[in-house]
Amino acid sequence: MPETSNHNAPVVGRFAPSPTGPMHLGSLVAALGSFLMAKRAGGAWLLRMEDLDLPRVVPGIADDMLRTLETLGFAWDGEIVYQSRRTEVYREAAHLLMERGLAYPCGCTRSEIAQIASAPHEEGLIYPGICRDGLPPQKVERALRVKVYDEVISFDDQVMGHYSQHLTGSCGDFVIHRADGPYAYHLAVVVDDAAAGVNQVVRGTDLLSSTPRQIYLQRIFGYPTPSYAHLPLVTGPAGGKLSKRDNAVSLAAGGNLAAEAGGLLLDALRFLGQAPPQELHGAAPGEVLAWGVQHFDVAAVPRASAPFDRSPL
Repeated sequence: MPETSNHNAPVVGRFAPSPTGPMHLGSLVAALGSFLMAKRAGGAWLLRMEDLDLPRVVPGIADDMLRTLETLGFAWDGEIVYQSRRTEVYREAAHLLMERGLAYPCGCTRSEIAQIASAPHEEGLIYPGICRDGLPPQKVERALRVKVYDEVISFDDQVMGHYSQHLTGSCGDFVIHRADGPYAYHLAVVVDDAAAGVNQVVRGTDLLSSTPRQIYLQRIFGYPTPSYAHLPLVTGPAGGKLSKRDNAVSLAAGGNLAAEAGGLLLDALRFLGQAPPQELHGAAPGEVLAWGVQHFDVAAVPRASAPFDRSPL
């Protein structure tokens, strides 16, 4: 499949949180990294709420995220996109793949796949292709899957370096829609990024392994492939997952975020390998962000996930 890119166009970045809980330190790092990389290039920074999985969405959290971002000094370009309002767009994209013979209905349960699949991969089981040539008798459609072929998808991440994945050996034909649920993240994010002209994707390294599937979808749709930068994750002191109590960065979580905002941004800059000057201690969020726009160096961003060190106020 031909590879296309729009890297020579004006930079369009984005921040795309899921409103399933308050903003946290990982969200702050992703927001800051994506904002500074887009603005340092003189580009736009868009905001998208990835609220497709409505049963997991917490009422009021999307609005709290917006107010939290504003308190931290962020300003986004254009209107906010809500994925929950774009179901018809995703339906049309899935239908196009079906028409072109690139997707098919699948009637397999997870237990059936587990009995046949040769090995698990990092996000589940490798689909063995049971329904690829048509639904077997007595099976009903449970999902739509995209056909993948015997090829390696590779890209050069601006932080993590060269990354490759053999889709057939890593996941097999993957789901883009479940009959009883929303359209899959991979389909929605690819369609939304293309519609918005996003050509720079900056996000956490937990999504690194899913990027080849998204690049594959971009290619079969004929969309340009953005540049990617996957940032290190915030961990607990011992390297594990942070507790929600220690992780929250949100107006809803209480505390005086307005007073702490500048310091939090400085700590996030340091987490991303930057070296803001001592004179910025106590500065307002706008001053800290302005320094970041002028000086952010993606080459200094570490690859390893680590604890987030909070400086004393």
